[in-house]
Amino acid sequence: MNKYEAMVIVKPDLSDEDKKALFKQIDDVIAKNGGQISQSGVWAERRKLYFSIKKFMEGIYYLVAFDAPANTIQEVRSALRINEGILRFLFTRMDN
Repeated sequence: MNKYEAMVIVKPDLSDEDKKALFKQIDDVIAKNGGQISQSGVWAERRKLYFSIKKFMEGIYYLVAFDAPANTIQEVRSALRINEGILRFLFTRMDN
């Protein structure tokens, strides 16, 4: 298993309930595909973006640290790509 971090930028105009549901959905997608989450939480609330993404100039940054097999990343990317509440995401493999 490899160590990864996922940084997800979420739309800033979501209600608190929608944000909580979206964060839970991100965690669940990782867990369902064989990942073991070690840490997750909001990294920055309503941070300004350098350039607009889907006409938004701010975003909520959500950071997830997890262990997972390499094939998990493709499955999680596919699931995150279709979610309209997510503006952008990035996966980084951490050194062991």
